[in-house]
Amino acid sequence: MNKRNLRIYNGIIIVVSIVIPIVVALLFTVRIPNAAPLDMLPPIYATINGLTAILLVVAVLQIKRRNRTLHERLMKVNIFLSILFLLMYIAYHITSESTPYGGEGFIRYVYFFILVTHIFLSIALIPLVLFTYKYAAFRDFKSHKRLARVTFPIWLYVAVTGVIVYLMIAPYYG
Repeated sequence: MNKRNLRIYNGIIIVVSIVIPIVVALLFTVRIPNAAPLDMLPPIYATINGLTAILLVVAVLQIKRRNRTLHERLMKVNIFLSILFLLMYIAYHITSESTPYGGEGFIRYVYFFILVTHIFLSIALIPLVLFTYKYAAFRDFKSHKRLARVTFPIWLYVAVTGVIVYLMIAPYYG
């Protein structure tokens, strides 16, 4: 891979990493008029988060066993699941009002801490996943491994906290 092409890929990753959070934030202000709320989506995308967490751990175990083919397939499934999650998340929020958290006391602070860290790390995760994937795709396994050591725990945290946030807010859905 020549340096010019590498700069192009890096630029695309940076643009995508900026555009996705901006578009998601803007879509939070959009409601499709007269659309039926897609209330069935939160448990589905929480399940996707849980499945992602499990598959991330399995993928790491596979690469430690030197099963590169299965590791690669599992990571592609995780990327697909993350895109599917994002599409469902957007679909839910453009058809439904946000649900306020109803917990009180200390648990309220716990919920918002988990939620805020989940949101900020999910934004940071976009370029991390894309760059980690790029390194693997271009067979720069030294860079891939180095960045994957950062990407994996953040991705796992985001996936697990996605489930926790859902479980904590589920009792307050209309």
